[in-house]
Amino acid sequence: MAFSGDVPLTALVLNCTLSPSPAESSTGLLGQQVLDALATHGVTGSQVRVVDHDVRPGVELDMGDGDAWPGIREQVMAADILVLGTPTWMGQHSSVAQRVLERLDAELSEEDDEGRLLTFGKVAVAVVVGNEDGAHHISAILFQALNDVGFTIPAHGVTYWNGEAMHTVDYKDLDETPEVTASATKTLAANAAHLARLLRREGYPAA
Repeated sequence: MAFSGDVPLTALVLNCTLSPSPAESSTGLLGQQVLDALATHGVTGSQVRVVDHDVRPGVELDMGDGDAWPGIREQVMAADILVLGTPTWMGQHSSVAQRVLERLDAELSEEDDEGRLLTFGKVAVAVVVGNEDGAHHISAILFQALNDVGFTIPAHGVTYWNGEAMHTVDYKDLDETPEVTASATKTLAANAAHLARLLRREGYPAA
């Protein structure tokens, strides 16, 4: 087997598309491909389309008044691997992805009994799609923000697809997955699962 079955792992994709269900989502498609690749390493996973939920603006764990973030956060904290997926708009990550980052800022105040952030020991990777340039810029922002709030980024921690600039073809419109994207997804999954298992076996020391 390609994985050690004695350490079961889970992953959660936060799909930050701007399109509510049931619309097709290129971000969701590539996010599912990441889950499929992770499954070959013994990782089970699920996906949440954030825009379908009433996630309130703010930087607290619970913004009250029907805020949907606490329920989503429970899934984030239960997972070993967070896959943050975003489309590219105007060369930037989506406003939904930015809201997720802002809500994750609250994790800076959450610690275990030894003073470590609760996100320590969790791996985060990025998924970026768009028919315009921006994947490197976006992944850099996501990596820094996720690392700031305690997640660990593996080597080759992003898979992405950029279509031809100023055209309308989306990732979901392709007849087949480009080889370079498929290869990036495969490597991301292998490295994320490997790192998550290492951290599960031996987490970060207390400061």
